[in-house]
Amino acid sequence: MTIGPTGEGSPAPSETINRLRTVRRGLLLLHKGLLDAERVRYERLNGRVEGGGTMLQLLLHDPWFAWLRPLSELIVQIDEQLDDDKPASANQVAALISQVKTLLRPREGSDDPFEENYFAALQQSPDVVMAHRAVMIQLKQSGAEPAS
Repeated sequence: MTIGPTGEGSPAPSETINRLRTVRRGLLLLHKGLLDAERVRYERLNGRVEGGGTMLQLLLHDPWFAWLRPLSELIVQIDEQLDDDKPASANQVAALISQVKTLLRPREGSDDPFEENYFAALQQSPDVVMAHRAVMIQLKQSGAEPAS
């Protein structure tokens, strides 16, 4: 999923941009929680991962961690939009928030690897549950009702 071309619509009010930043921070904590939980699972089967560089390579290239990439990519999209010289439009912010809502739908038995693994992580990690809840609250405060 990607947002439309830059410059669509009028610039988003600073309050809307700040809400997107808040959601981004929540996504970063959620991503960290998911990565930490997945690292534990990976290390149980494959042995200890030494060093952050090795972990980064696994995250980027190992199929075990592929399911996390949609979240990583969405965070990058948000970062790029927030760092762009042109102010984000209200439509662009709404599209990004919509992508967050769409992605963060845990589903047991789903054909989508993210949904299935996200569901499992929520069952296994209190940190992931807390981070998920925080993002849902942030989405609600941003005026976007989270997907159920």
